[in-house]
Amino acid sequence: MLDPISLEMYDNIRPLEWVDPEVPEESKDEKWYDMVAIGGGAAGMVATGATAFLGGSALMIERAFMGGDCLVTGCVPSKAFLKSASMAHKLKRDSAAQYGLELEEGQVKVNFPKVMERMRKIRAEIAVHDSAENFSKEHGMDIILGAAKFIDPNTISVNGKEIKFFKACICTGGRPRVPNTPGINSVPHYTSENIWNMNKQPEKMLIVGAGPIACELGQGF
Repeated sequence: MLDPISLEMYDNIRPLEWVDPEVPEESKDEKWYDMVAIGGGAAGMVATGATAFLGGSALMIERAFMGGDCLVTGCVPSKAFLKSASMAHKLKRDSAAQYGLELEEGQVKVNFPKVMERMRKIRAEIAVHDSAENFSKEHGMDIILGAAKFIDPNTISVNGKEIKFFKACICTGGRPRVPNTPGINSVPHYTSENIWNMNKQPEKMLIVGAGPIACELGQGF
């Protein structure tokens, strides 16, 4: 069950009542976009935003959430989480008294649900800037929420419409891959896509992988 803060974020980056822009389909009125970006994450926003800024016509297509992994599962939640972890580590390592702080029985108490709530609040606040409405109105581009499919080198299909373009940029990013390890399906596990829904701090954690996300999660937890 999603909490109200997360629902606020999703209302911005995947609004249920979003209406796709009208794209003329008759040959005489056919609209050609200078740039079509498949993916509404950081790369797609830069590609379409720069095109629109320079006076071109731009279309961004996103099948999941505006903002991509940077906003929803990557940069924003991880850095907010690491800030809390860093503060806890600093208070444990240094003498709190030198900062005028008093700790209960000399111990730093981590309120894990509050740490995660703070992270989600920050994410929801930033989501407003990455919202479909903001990019459509403030940045002067069209946005369609749906899955795209190439028809030919200058035609793309999405939500039952065929759209013409001069240039296309594939900005679909990546996603976590759960290793095919025997027995893994019988063990509760998280990926970077759902770990931010956690509200109970685990007593023990095994990190599989040593990339930037694994290092951040391992260090933070």
